[in-house]
Amino acid sequence: MLLSPASTSASLPSQSFWGKFKGKKSDKESEYRDKQSQMALARQRLLTLAYGDMETVRMLPQSFTELEAVARDWAKPPPDAVFCLRVPTEFASLHASRLVSGPYIYLTGEDSYQIAIMGVQGLRVEIVSDAPPPPDEPPTPPPPPVTEMPATFNLELFPGQQIALETTVASADDVDMARMEDGTVVDGMFWGKLSIVHSDNAHTVDFTGTRMNNPDITPEFMFDAKVMSKLASVSRPSPAKCHLAILAPAQQYCDVILTVNPLWNLSMTWPPAENVGDHKHKYFLRVHPGGALEHFESEMVVTSLYYEAVPDPAMVDPNDFIAPRNGFAMPFRDFVSHLMIVLDQLGMSLHARTSFINNNLHAFSPHRNIAYRFLSPTKIANAIDISVTADPCVFTRLFLIFRGISDDDLGLFAGAGEKEANSHNWREIVGWTENSKDASMFRVLETSVWEIT
Repeated sequence: MLLSPASTSASLPSQSFWGKFKGKKSDKESEYRDKQSQMALARQRLLTLAYGDMETVRMLPQSFTELEAVARDWAKPPPDAVFCLRVPTEFASLHASRLVSGPYIYLTGEDSYQIAIMGVQGLRVEIVSDAPPPPDEPPTPPPPPVTEMPATFNLELFPGQQIALETTVASADDVDMARMEDGTVVDGMFWGKLSIVHSDNAHTVDFTGTRMNNPDITPEFMFDAKVMSKLASVSRPSPAKCHLAILAPAQQYCDVILTVNPLWNLSMTWPPAENVGDHKHKYFLRVHPGGALEHFESEMVVTSLYYEAVPDPAMVDPNDFIAPRNGFAMPFRDFVSHLMIVLDQLGMSLHARTSFINNNLHAFSPHRNIAYRFLSPTKIANAIDISVTADPCVFTRLFLIFRGISDDDLGLFAGAGEKEANSHNWREIVGWTENSKDASMFRVLETSVWEIT
């Protein structure tokens, strides 16, 4: 009988060639595979608990009882509140999702829980409860009522004679002196009137006042509200009001840039100027020969630009700006007619100087006497400099500063009155030239008025 190696190898010697192909598992390989299987079995699955807008991640419990305990420990519902758990069908196992047509699987016991987690790597469980929010902490009990407290009065009977009254103030019927009926605490510093009366057997102390909002202000600085408002308005320097007109021989575009000294501030511009930073304000205009200015940003057509500049109050000293050494003074009735003559000498037309007087007459008229001067172009540029993208350009800047003075101060200008002002050469001071009348030149005319108070 013939034997085939494919049928059996029992007849082959054990030490034959075929015995060399027997596979033998080493001990290390078997241990490694056992460890892998144990790690696969020990792989933890995760649980996402959701309650309203809150979520947390935990290890997935093995039983429904453990799951409910974890959920209650996290949400902490009251004992009598409705509390149940549900799993969205997209997070449950495939077997459970097939049997439910709604969006949730409600967990009612161990069976529903085991079916929901069958074969899933993680589970999302939502807590459904009508538990009310935790109650607020009880309010802090009010402090005990204040029925008496010490009082000290420092009084000045006469200039230089001061006394101190130390006493104890007690409330009637044990009324709380620290609070009002609505609970408002009565404390702080008060400013008012203290009335002490001793008449026969009647001895009374009556105080009427108001609480001071700022305890750092001592009573020496307290005034009537109307007085305080007047002092605030007086201490605020008045603005310099400036009109800038441009006369061009032909229609052209140009930029007008105002560079303001840090000690000055532009409080108003019309049309509105563009703040380009570094204390600079810019106008982009189209200028017409008749004096019309088209401002593209505001889509306005005007005959002049208007702006107001306010100086730093610390730098304003009326006696230093206008004094007999640099200005002139005269009564108001002579000042207006004198100013018309000066403006004529400075090249202003009849219409321009009439408008200048009419626009500022309300500022001149309250003063019985007026001291004035015109500033030089250098001093004006130190405060507000003007640059125009047109070359050549003729600048004429008339900056009038004035202040009202009393009859006594008028005597200080004995050598600087109307007679001396009529003979003064203001053209040299303001830098006026004949080119300011040349219609073929690009000209800038600025007229400004500043009342120093």
